[in-house]
Amino acid sequence: MALTIDQIVRVAPVVPVMVVERIEDAVPLARALYNGGLKVLEITLRTPCALDAISAMVEDLPDDAVIGAGTIITPADLEKAVKAGSTFLVSPGTTPALIEAAKASPVPLLAGVATPTEAMNLYVQGFTHQKFFPAEAAGGVPMLKSIAGPLPQITFCPTGGIDLAKAPSYLALPNVHCVGGTWMAPKELMKAGRWDEIERLAREAASLPRG
Repeated sequence: MALTIDQIVRVAPVVPVMVVERIEDAVPLARALYNGGLKVLEITLRTPCALDAISAMVEDLPDDAVIGAGTIITPADLEKAVKAGSTFLVSPGTTPALIEAAKASPVPLLAGVATPTEAMNLYVQGFTHQKFFPAEAAGGVPMLKSIAGPLPQITFCPTGGIDLAKAPSYLALPNVHCVGGTWMAPKELMKAGRWDEIERLAREAASLPRG
């Protein structure tokens, strides 16, 4: 049974946002993050092997792993990500064409916004859960606190510039269920195959408290 965005954002406090540059890294990276307690994984469509990485992770990981695709820009991106096996989609922003494609898709989209106007426009089209991006550059915790007053019905997953030290301030907000980040899978550890260290960082992230 397909999960909704509301269910997905409640699985773990942190969603790893991964850039997979080598297909051979895909499965060991996903296993390390999953074993560390981060069961919702976002693979960005920024590399030639990203779609293959998604398919490999879906095939290898247990059924309770939730594998999604990020950097969805166009309806074509959405279609390819769904065919690769993605169970959720994430976009940095929106276009009318992407929103229409998302409404027709069986796979839910966590659409990106950076302002109250964008959030309101998405909300009236049925998107009650949204990605706040780029979080730190767009105002961070103070911005989300301000938005919570007039728009309490919208829940956000802030992503962009968040690390282990900053995550707790976001997770304490009533309109945030999870954050997205890259800090638990840095490039240097992936390049060196330090999957044990990535698992440790994932476990640390998975233990962060939510408000």
